[in-house]
Amino acid sequence: MASYMRLRQICLVAPHLEPVVGDIAGIMGLNVCYRDGNVAKYGLENALLPVDTIFLEVVAPLQPGTAAGRSLNKTGGRGGYMAIFCCDDPDERGEHARKMGVRVANVIDHAPYHGVQLHPRDCRAAFIEFNHTDGSDEVLGPYPPAGPDWQQSIRSDVTQALIGVEMQSPQPRALAEHWGKIIGIALRESKTGEPELALPNCNFRFVRGASEIISGLMFRVGDIPAVRDSARARGYAVSGDSFDLGGVTFRLAT
Repeated sequence: MASYMRLRQICLVAPHLEPVVGDIAGIMGLNVCYRDGNVAKYGLENALLPVDTIFLEVVAPLQPGTAAGRSLNKTGGRGGYMAIFCCDDPDERGEHARKMGVRVANVIDHAPYHGVQLHPRDCRAAFIEFNHTDGSDEVLGPYPPAGPDWQQSIRSDVTQALIGVEMQSPQPRALAEHWGKIIGIALRESKTGEPELALPNCNFRFVRGASEIISGLMFRVGDIPAVRDSARARGYAVSGDSFDLGGVTFRLAT
């Protein structure tokens, strides 16, 4: 098996799924493909929306004392919750992280799916998860967390792709180097001079900010003014080609 690493999901956290999920779907022209009952054992509920072959997930706590609830309390609801990568060797990558001093927080073993989640305090900014689904190395292949027929929920009439993730830190280069070592991606500079990690299907850009969080998502859309108007119609303040939703800034590009 050839080695690979791709962004598979970005997970946001909200006090309640609605109106966040409905607003994301309505503004961005996306469909919910699945609600995974397996997350209930963590005291959560969720919804997943495919953006081409990357999933935007929203989780919400159902009870006190969840990791998601603690994250909301710590950040005041600002910042993404988890970055999830599919790869050929999640256990090896988890062991590599452990040798860096990054603890494994949880292992998910629901054959044919196997995931290794790293501790957010050690990762800084958010959880990192590595996962692999046996017999599914194709981007349009089976992916159990997204349900049995997620491919049928893909829409591209409004939003074509999730092309960038913005990470914020008081020391953006140090955070970029740390994530690059964990993920195994060499650091480079973006066109605007920020440190960046380039994956085959998405770039992670690191910017200066007051706290370490996943601060923004960049989407390629067909009609920026139409998406801006949709966001305004749902009560969101639009600044330039961006608006805040689900704890992060949605940025629009063509």
